[in-house]
This record gives sequence, C-alpha cells and structure tokens, in this order.
Amino acid sequence: MAQGTLGPTLVDVILPRKATLATAALAAVLPLANAAAQNAAQPPLHADPFPLSEVHRGLHGTAWTVFEGTDPEPMDVEILGRLKDAIGPGQDMILARLHGAKPEFTGVVAGMSGSPVYIDGKLLGALAFRIGQFSKEPICGITPIGSMFQVRDLPTLAPPAIATPLSKASVGETSPEIHAIDTPLVFSGFSQDTITRYADNFRNLGLEPVSGIGSASPDTHQPQPIVPGSAVSAIMARGDLNVAATCTVTYVDEKQLLACGHPMTQYGNISIPMTKSEVIATLASPMNAFKIVNSTETVGSFTQDRANAVAGTFGRTARMIPVAVDITPEPGSGLPAQSLHFEVLDNRQLTPQVMLAAVYQSLNQNNTAANQMSLRLTGDIALEDADGRPGTVHLTSTFAASDNQPAAQLATVSFAQKFLAVFGNDLAQPKITSVQLHAVAVPRRESAELETARLSTNEAQPGDTIQVEATIRPFQRESRVVRIPITLPTTLTPGPLRIFVSDGPSLDRLLTPPPAAGSVNLGLQDTVAQLNRTHSNDRLYVTLLDHQTQAVTAAAALPSLPPSIANVLQPMRGTRQITFTSETAAEAGSAPAEAQLSGAEVLTIRIR
Repeated sequence: MAQGTLGPTLVDVILPRKATLATAALAAVLPLANAAAQNAAQPPLHADPFPLSEVHRGLHGTAWTVFEGTDPEPMDVEILGRLKDAIGPGQDMILARLHGAKPEFTGVVAGMSGSPVYIDGKLLGALAFRIGQFSKEPICGITPIGSMFQVRDLPTLAPPAIATPLSKASVGETSPEIHAIDTPLVFSGFSQDTITRYADNFRNLGLEPVSGIGSASPDTHQPQPIVPGSAVSAIMARGDLNVAATCTVTYVDEKQLLACGHPMTQYGNISIPMTKSEVIATLASPMNAFKIVNSTETVGSFTQDRANAVAGTFGRTARMIPVAVDITPEPGSGLPAQSLHFEVLDNRQLTPQVMLAAVYQSLNQNNTAANQMSLRLTGDIALEDADGRPGTVHLTSTFAASDNQPAAQLATVSFAQKFLAVFGNDLAQPKITSVQLHAVAVPRRESAELETARLSTNEAQPGDTIQVEATIRPFQRESRVVRIPITLPTTLTPGPLRIFVSDGPSLDRLLTPPPAAGSVNLGLQDTVAQLNRTHSNDRLYVTLLDHQTQAVTAAAALPSLPPSIANVLQPMRGTRQITFTSETAAEAGSAPAEAQLSGAEVLTIRIR
C-alpha cells in the first residue's frame, strides 16, 4: 500500500495477484517436472533404433551405466563422428566423447562396455571401445545397435561345446590405438600368485583378470529388474571358487538381452550362466580402471558370443562341470585338511583355462602348502561320449617341489595334460560329468633318483625267477635298496636279453613313442585307454626287451608280432599310422618307490 493513501493502490492489487498466479502455476508445473525428472532418471526400456545414416558430428545423447549399486546413471555423450569399416568390413564405429563428473574422473573403465547410448530417445548403440592406453579424455567407440541386432537374430547353428573359436586377432582388434573395452574377470577365492601364473592365458582371450576385487553371492536375491545399463555377469566358476566376467546390458526384451557391444572371446555359440550383478564401486586408474562387482542371482544363460555383442536368454540353464578337490595331510603332520567344491563352465575354449587355475589354487593356496611340500595325487576325470558311453581317466602320481616350482604347479601340469587330451579331442567332444582329485600333503620333498641297478645273476633259463636290485637315493636322505623278483617267460630264445629298469615316464616313452608328423588322431575312447596305460611316477618298473618285432600305433603297442602279421601291417607305415621296433617291451614287475622317481638303466642277462 502506498504511503499516505486511504486504501490500496492499483499496483498493490495487481502484484499480489501476479504472485498468486505464479505460485499456482509453479504448483501445477512441479508435478510434471518431477515426473519428467523421474522418467529421465531411467533409461528407456523400449526404444526404436537411431538410424546410422543420420549420425553426424555435433549430435548429443545420453549413455547409461552403473557406477555404484544396481541403478544405471546417465552420462552425456557428444558424437565426434563416424569411422567407416573401423570394426570390420561394413561395420562402422561411432566415435564419441563422454561428459559428466563421473566419466571425466574415471575415464572409460573395464565393465562399461555395453552401456547403451540414446539420442532423442532412440537407441544408437553401445559403448564398446576405448582409444589409447592413457587417454586424458573419456573418448570411446560405439558399436551401432544394428550390428548388435544381427547377433540377437542369429539362430543356434551348432552345439556350444563344438563351435570353433576364432583367433584373438579377430576379437575386437581394430588398430593398435583402438581396443575393445576390457571385460573384468573377477576371481574370488584366488590368490595373487594364481592370477599372476594364469593371467596371460585370459588376457590372450580379451579378458582382464582381477584378483579379490569383487565377489559372488549366488543365493542373494536382487529385486531390481535388468534394464538397459544394468551390469550382468557371465559365470565361469562358482562355489568355493568363483570366476565371473562382467559387462553392461545394451538391450533387453522379455526373452533375451544384448550386452558388451564386442565379444568376450568371440567363441560363437556358448552356454554360460548369466547373473544379475551389483557394482560395489568403480575404481579410477590411468592404468587399469574397472568396476568392482558382486555377481548375484542367476537369471539365464549367455548363448551367443559374437563380434558385435554377447547375447543371453532368460530362463535357460547352462551346464557346468562339478569339481571336488580334497587335501588330506600326512598322518601325524598336524596339518589341517581341506575340501573344495565348485563348478566350472563347459566351453572348449574357456574351460581349460578356468579349470587349471582353479585346480592350482585348490592344491597350493591352503595351510598345508609349503615350499618343500609334496603331493601324492589320485583322482578321476569321469566323462561320456556322444553316444552316452561312460569313461574314466585315472590319475595317480607323486609330485615333489623343486627349487623353482611348487608341487602344486607340477601336479596341475600333469592333470592338465590328461584333461586337455580328452576335453580337447579333435574327433569328439566329451561331456565331462565330474572331476575328483584327492591329494595327500607331505611336508617334505619326496623325490628320488635311481642310482644303480643290478641282477641277482648273469645267466638264467626261460621260466627262472631272478631278482632285480635297484639303489634309490631320496632327496637329502640315505639310499635304500628296492628288490623286484621277476619270472622270465618260457618263450625266450637263447642269447642276450636286455632288461629296462626305469621310472614310469621313461617307460611310457619307450612303450608309446611320440606321434610322427601327419599321424592319425585318436578318437575319444582310444585316448582314454591310452591315458590309463600311462605309468605312475612313484614306482620302479622292470621291463623285458625281447628280440621280437613290435608294432606301435597311436592307440596301442602290438608286441611279439609274427613275421606274417608284420608283413600285413607294413603298408600302414606309408600313412604313418604305425611304426615297428626290433624289440618287444613286456612289463615284468614293479615296486613302490615312495617318492617321485627319476632315472633309468639297461641291464643284460644271458638266456641259456
């Protein structure tokens, strides 16, 4: 009211009304603004694709990814241009720069691949590539959604276990300065020693191993639904040991999802458990920035691993290989026992790498492990062939630590040779039904050398029983004598007879020479039989080398061949399917060496 007047002026009347109208208008607008803000706080669940032909420099959009928790957060995206054929022939890449406090602080981090990018509410594609190693700006490459939809629409072409993996050169490698964003491979329950030993095997597949930064909680229910921008994990191992690879969802419908925007390994058809994931934190680092992830409940199976995306199907169950490893201390040692149970994915390319790292971890990283430890290892690899016929590969040997290798490493290498021989068979893909290993941990180095060997007599007749005496020197202990009685066959002919006294591996090399170049590969059942004929390395063996022709094939040795049969088999020499030796090796006896034995000696006796 104006001073010195009897009532309100016209201005006094008008201004309060304007204020009232403004307040009312604001009250009406606020709910709409709040609703818009709430809508903007979530990525679109269903969006049309943004035409690649309309992409040009200067466009702005929004990318979504999880920095912490389970809810995707927005990042501003500035389109810098389109790189023709950058991903492959006919496959363009969209170059972009990220804006915002978080992406400018963290940069392009491992686990961010697959983050969806929208322009005007339409789905452009997925963040998938980083530029350079120590870039000062969060510049990235985007895989167009059209290329990813090609993966969504693929039929199942072959059983996952038989598909042939591509070489690393074809996995997201576009140029020395453009790399697929690393997929963090989180190892939970593994030591840094294990990760260091096997890390390069995974890096060669495009996966970045991360030790102890993350975990697995498969029994944890995660109520939040999977939406574009959510984190998802591919489970390589679960149980007492866990391995999971994590990236971001680009597209999701009621049946399936697309993620990553690049391959994990580009294996093709796969079957790997797919889980929801929670991002505990995002670690910023110029060397190796990544998301720290906790994988949770299983929601389906990843079914495709292709050049432009990884696809997963909801509700599908992936097959896993059950593994049990028991460590029992030597009686009286006072060391604790340990038992580990876990499952490993069934994939021709990834399973061997995960299996070997898990077995090494199980055997080495426990309170029984020590530098001078030995392991007496037994076990079975149970399998079925394509016709459902069962088979079992048996393992039994002793492994003593050396000056530069722990016993667990030696045992793992031995296990790997047999596992890979069946799992990587060129003629048939087995179904591994279980792996069971049992190791007795001995707190000392149980290795020994064969010093000398001698016979109880220099002459004998066919059918006589003679004795082989061998002197064995254990590591840092007194030598001892091992005696093995053998009975000479009644079919021996007069003259000198050579007797081979040896460890198990030397005998295997004698009985099964290495295959010649171009030789025929063994089928699965023959491979299992051949592996089960190998000899333990902790026994001393006596073998007679008789003067009769022996044929050796990839599957077996054929001793004491009559000349007529040898002549029939001669044509096989031209195809390198068979070799002949002038002596037949016949095992005559063995005795425990009570240590990992090395050494061999040839003795001669005259047959009267």
